[in-house]
Amino acid sequence: MSTGRKRVLFLVPAFAGGGGGAERVISILLRHLDRTKFELHLGVIQERSAVFQDIPDDVIVHDLRVSRMRYALLPIINLLWKVRPQTVLSTVVYLNVLLVLARPFLPRVKLLLREATIPSAFIAQQARHPRVWRWFYRHLYKRADSIICLSDFMLKDLAEQFGLPQEKLIRIYNPVDVDYVRRSAESFGNPYSGDGPHLVTVGRLQREKGLDVLLEAMPGILQAFPMARLAVLGEGPLEAELKAQIRKLGLGESVNFLGFQPNPCPYLKYADLFVLPSRVEGMPNALLEALALGKDVVASDCPGGVREIQDAVKSMVLVPPEDPQALAEAIIAALQSPSSSRTGEGLGRFKVQTAIAEYSALL
Repeated sequence: MSTGRKRVLFLVPAFAGGGGGAERVISILLRHLDRTKFELHLGVIQERSAVFQDIPDDVIVHDLRVSRMRYALLPIINLLWKVRPQTVLSTVVYLNVLLVLARPFLPRVKLLLREATIPSAFIAQQARHPRVWRWFYRHLYKRADSIICLSDFMLKDLAEQFGLPQEKLIRIYNPVDVDYVRRSAESFGNPYSGDGPHLVTVGRLQREKGLDVLLEAMPGILQAFPMARLAVLGEGPLEAELKAQIRKLGLGESVNFLGFQPNPCPYLKYADLFVLPSRVEGMPNALLEALALGKDVVASDCPGGVREIQDAVKSMVLVPPEDPQALAEAIIAALQSPSSSRTGEGLGRFKVQTAIAEYSALL
């Protein structure tokens, strides 16, 4: 290349209706990677989502506009021959599988897969064809040059459960851009009305996020704090089922579904407590953002990266997953005795500068 810069292509699904944690991490990388070293391209498989509205102008964006992920194989192959990157980084499992399937038909390229979930939990809780997905992880992922794991827990899961070579597994924590989060939190005022206290949770409305467990905990919380309100930020397939659960529990207006929010930071800043009731978590971005804003946190001690965040910040309250009573008791205790503000304390290993250095060395 005449510029001496390395051409890097990031591939993301960017599902219509909102971007998830994987897309938010890629957005951070695109903002912070050194332009003197990298020429940055972004391949968006489906419709571009709101999370990408702040992508720098110098990033070359390729909108493939594929209607469904299953039809993306040929467009991905064509894109790589058009861009001819030296490195391609893919994220989320479905896209990772497509890319390794396409590898025999691609130009010479360094192939990096960023795993966004705990594979064994994904197979147990989400995958329609568990044996097929187990085979994908065990045999197809070996075609990648490196696999980025978001936690030591995830790395161990891939090595021990699927036999992937340790030398291909690299742990890089999700970054939290503390300054950006704080600026974003100031973009509008307090979104809550009433005295509260106000609880907030952020995540896709699917089983592994455990919102049903938090709803089961709400009657006990309301006994102690009758004016408590829960804001739910996210969309997903279980929305109707969860709303039916709210009616069954008689929670009335104490729970509000606010949909996907491109900027959740003001909701985090003005909440009295952030709650993460998940059954499994890769490396939860919303939790890191809440900690960057100095919020008190109650989270489930679920498989994944939550325990590694706790080991760093030493300030969260962890409860057993799928235990509504323990969750309610911890939330009540946290609301009764809020801690002093600790904006970003202990987040050094998750700060954006750390991740940028690690990704730059790998790309």
